[in-house]
Amino acid sequence: MKLSIFTSMTDPEERKDPWREALRSYEDIADEVITVGQNWPPGEFEWKYIGEVFQEGHDICTGDWVMRMDIDYILHEKDMDYIRKFIKDNDDAPAIAFPRYQFFHPGRYQMIAYLCVAVNKKKFPNIKLNGGGDMLLPAIDGKLIDPLKMPKPNAAIWNYECMFKTKDIISKERARFARAWFRTFDHWTTYGGGTEEVAFEAWMKLISERLPKHINKIKLSDHPIYIQKKLECLEPEQFGYNCFGLMDSFKPDYKEFARSYLRKIKY
Repeated sequence: MKLSIFTSMTDPEERKDPWREALRSYEDIADEVITVGQNWPPGEFEWKYIGEVFQEGHDICTGDWVMRMDIDYILHEKDMDYIRKFIKDNDDAPAIAFPRYQFFHPGRYQMIAYLCVAVNKKKFPNIKLNGGGDMLLPAIDGKLIDPLKMPKPNAAIWNYECMFKTKDIISKERARFARAWFRTFDHWTTYGGGTEEVAFEAWMKLISERLPKHINKIKLSDHPIYIQKKLECLEPEQFGYNCFGLMDSFKPDYKEFARSYLRKIKY
């Protein structure tokens, strides 16, 4: 089995993406690692362009199986052999649905969703990355691949979100993506609005609602080895340092313990 991974990144140093760390983790599991998105427009763009970049990466990959990874997704070194074996053992499935661990702060996380990041390109060559409400998820003949019906490994995608970004970077990115979203869908959804101030305020509201659900504690040494040093060196102006002050008043949502348990036994 040949496994390909592709990711998209544009000016990762300026955007403070953990790109070196991510690529090292991909190189330790994949037979082929592809990067796309280097020519992303610096200003305004159309939402459909995201899907076009994703599809470009998928099409370039020559593996039997292809994993699409955001540049803030990292795999754990302890899972590498297991993931490859799990994919090989489920070679008749169109996709593999991985749980996603979402991190805002190095000490806590939430398992928020199952994502079909690995797709079977060899046996399902008609898979396109144009499904779901954002038109970016794997679909076959226009029908979304349901992650809850796909095989699910006991190995996660570790998602470091905006961990290393500053307020200025987040404000600009959220506003730019908000305007692209609005031009396509004619509503702002959780983006709030098209200005940097409004977009950042809406994002902080979203984070403050989600952070209490990050009930799972974790030590720095339990993170993937690739990212540990970068987490250890977080600076006060970076979001992950204390979530722009939100960690000062952190209170866990105790209902999330029950919800998390139910997700584990149900899926």
